[in-house]
Amino acid sequence: MVTPSPSPGQESGARPSETTAPTAVVERTKPSTAQQLAAFLEQSWRPIALLVALFVAWWVVTAAELVEPYLVPSPGDTIAAITANPDYFWQHTWTTTYETLLGFVIATVIGVFAALVMVQSATVEKTLYPLLLFAQVIPKIAIAPLFVVWLGFGLGPKIVVAVLMAFFPVVISMVTGLKSVDPEMLELSSTMGAKPAQTFWKIRFPASLPHLFSGLKVAATMAVTGAVVGEFVGADAGLGFVILQANGNLDTPVLFAGLLIMSLMGVLLFVLVEWLERLVLPWHASRRGDNVTTTF
Repeated sequence: MVTPSPSPGQESGARPSETTAPTAVVERTKPSTAQQLAAFLEQSWRPIALLVALFVAWWVVTAAELVEPYLVPSPGDTIAAITANPDYFWQHTWTTTYETLLGFVIATVIGVFAALVMVQSATVEKTLYPLLLFAQVIPKIAIAPLFVVWLGFGLGPKIVVAVLMAFFPVVISMVTGLKSVDPEMLELSSTMGAKPAQTFWKIRFPASLPHLFSGLKVAATMAVTGAVVGEFVGADAGLGFVILQANGNLDTPVLFAGLLIMSLMGVLLFVLVEWLERLVLPWHASRRGDNVTTTF
């Protein structure tokens, strides 16, 4: 009598009903508030410690009188200059903030639109790219007086300079992102009968967002610089006006206070863009917890 051999997937001595159970899918839960706070502290203590060390070094240099006070004021004198005239600094800070945000938004809209046009047409790209590069290498402080002549002493010249400073990183990063799509994904969408608009919104645009946000981070800091440069040329308000006026009066505490506020403004705008990136791109590798380039 012939004994039947065990069927595939059935070990010797095992019952027919005993099959290998599928691997369970572990659902990733949303981290709690305490975990998010712990992650924030883990990622933030290094830059905070560096800033504290720089302030301590600044205080030691000025307290030891290694430099003259009229050259480098102490941190206490700088903070005292702000607290002595809070309304004065708030008014000028708000002016620069408004110019920066408006210039940044305009540069983002125009930059994204220009990138879309350049990617869709090789002729347009070959025509505009040299002009964009030429406009970028021109020092903005050299052409800012022209905008004052053309647009007057209002907000116009400051916003235009901020747009010019922030526009180039946006358009270049967006073009790079739109061109970096995996060709196999495009072929797959074409094979499945996707229309060009569907391919753009489902594949091209999501794939370009990480590059776009990288350019937006650079553009955020450049917009602050552009607004202040525009104020250097001709203005009666703004942090650039504060810095120029303090420089003329040899008031270094006020000058350092203006520089400190301007730097803080750029950092806050950078963090805001990074926060938006975290909300829009939670799936991207740049948003993983082991990434060291994030600020929060």
